[in-house]
Amino acid sequence: MASMTSTGAPIDHNLRPQDLDAFFMPFTPQRQYKQDPRIIVSARGMYYTDSKGHETLDASAGLWCVNAGHYRTHINQAIAAQLEQLDFAHNFNSGHPLVFDYAQRLVKHVPDPLNHVFFTNSGSESVDTALKIALAYHRARGQGTRQRLIGREFAYHGMGFGGLSVAGLVKNRQAFGLLLPGTDHIRGTHGLAANRFSAGLPPEGAELADDLERLVNLHGADSIAAVIVEPIGGAGGVHLPPQNYLQRLRDICDAHGILLIFDEVITGFGRIGACTAAERFGVTPDIMTTAKGITNATVPMGAVFVSEAIYDGFMASDQPGVELNHGYTYSGHPLACAAGMATLDIYEQENLFDRPKALYPHWEKSAMQLKGAKNVIDVRCFALIGAIEMSPRPGAPLARGAEAAKRCYERGAWVRAIGDSLVLSPPLIISEEEITRLFNIIQEAIEATE
Repeated sequence: MASMTSTGAPIDHNLRPQDLDAFFMPFTPQRQYKQDPRIIVSARGMYYTDSKGHETLDASAGLWCVNAGHYRTHINQAIAAQLEQLDFAHNFNSGHPLVFDYAQRLVKHVPDPLNHVFFTNSGSESVDTALKIALAYHRARGQGTRQRLIGREFAYHGMGFGGLSVAGLVKNRQAFGLLLPGTDHIRGTHGLAANRFSAGLPPEGAELADDLERLVNLHGADSIAAVIVEPIGGAGGVHLPPQNYLQRLRDICDAHGILLIFDEVITGFGRIGACTAAERFGVTPDIMTTAKGITNATVPMGAVFVSEAIYDGFMASDQPGVELNHGYTYSGHPLACAAGMATLDIYEQENLFDRPKALYPHWEKSAMQLKGAKNVIDVRCFALIGAIEMSPRPGAPLARGAEAAKRCYERGAWVRAIGDSLVLSPPLIISEEEITRLFNIIQEAIEATE
């Protein structure tokens, strides 16, 4: 519903803008975009509508974040009600009731012993917070030499300086100088020929976790604070972990006193058939980052879960005052907490965390039908996440993916291109009929792309 001006005239915030110049857009070729802009004006359920009246199936849950589908009235009403009661209160030497209640409820959805949560405003902030907690924890327990942070090739960990430093996507890193010192990277798991078109988790590559031993031998275990990985690599192109890889990484970290951080900004809140990948894969990290689906993308929020041992390490300090000098103005914002509470209601009442497991057989069958399609060199899928990888066009990498994604949009499915891969992560409310339609559109688009 449109809001009202002071004169009583309705305000419609979703009219096509007259001038596109002032907004410096994120991750967008702006000169190209502004020649033919895509302006989204409404969303309901599984579908977006643009300013031309064109309706598209949301095959990406926004940006991996609208897990319960668009326009959930229960969430909208919870945000509106919170605005009427308490619009803002900070949590520095203070607090409001909802943030404590929400934290208590939230930790019940992640594996023990991750029983404490620090609130942020995004996935990028969650990652930087996790890295800082890891460094501060070692210092608090007298192991201040552990200052090195280890990431992985092809990884994405947001766009903060910490996250960029441990990430492994060169195009995201190359414009920003040397980034943080003292970081290093283990080998990525993507690209093994034997794993192409694997159904579910790929069979080969668990031994790639052993690359951490190389860095231990190079730098010394007592210099390494933490290793951060995405259980399933998302923004790098949906890279699935080889069978037993994550457990092997956990074992190596344990052997050398290194903290293991799971970046679950994408996999958290139901994407792979459980609230978290840690639960689904049976491997529990020391620290876990989340965001995106935590509020169904209605209000920006992130959350960092830490183990009892880490939390107790800070609380055991013999120094008076603040245990962790870190935080954000909007950490645990009342509106975000209200949205998060209502989002959890929907996840629980509609059993959405389990829904990807029920849909997976149809999802996998539909995806694997693209094996043999023109230029398709790999299909990766698990639960309700997937990628269709095409060979790059000679002399024009990225062009084939962008053109196929554009054709999908024109045919009624908004699919993201990452490189020459079409990546998929629809809202968890998608039906089998919509899955069939989605992959039919993708096949048509790929066949029409040279």
